Amino acid sequence: MNVPIFPLNSIVLPGGRIPLQLFEPRYIDMLTRCLKEDRGFVVVLLRDGLETASAAAFYDIGTYVRIIDFRQMDNGLLGITVEGQGKVIVVRTWQQADGLNVGDVECLLAEEERHVPERLTELPSVLKALFRHPVIRELGMDVNYNDARDVGWRLTELLPLDKQEKQRLVELQNPLERLERLAGLLEALEHY
Repeated sequence: MNVPIFPLNSIVLPGGRIPLQLFEPRYIDMLTRCLKEDRGFVVVLLRDGLETASAAAFYDIGTYVRIIDFRQMDNGLLGITVEGQGKVIVVRTWQQADGLNVGDVECLLAEEERHVPERLTELPSVLKALFRHPVIRELGMDVNYNDARDVGWRLTELLPLDKQEKQRLVELQNPLERLERLAGLLEALEHY
């Protein structure tokens, strides 16, 4: 699958939503094409560089997203909300003349649905607390607090972790392994 690549300092995972503001011509053109062709693009985490830089290094595992909402912002910029559909690996990239990164991607296998184990029940409680924040509530995401995938994906998106740690969590394909790692990271944050 050949798709536009959108490097960000944020991540989104399957079922997650993220609001974006577009102002660069390359991304406004991308949005127009995506809406016209009813297709999405891939959000990847920046490894180095700025979101607005023409050349940036980014990780090769990200998430294919679809545009679920768009509107004119009060600041005059175009605002969109995207929702993660599935994790992908970027196998080849190039840059178009307008500076837009494009790539060939392959879908990763869907993660296995697993229940949150009894020993990790504090993680859904942490997530419920995060979802009480108005900005997060406004995104209108559905969360199954019993599903280890949902809980791990949303915590990975929302917790204040460094970029490399977030990417390691994105790359995991085992939802229980992700939850165990998140539990350890939360414990470390509490003692920090």
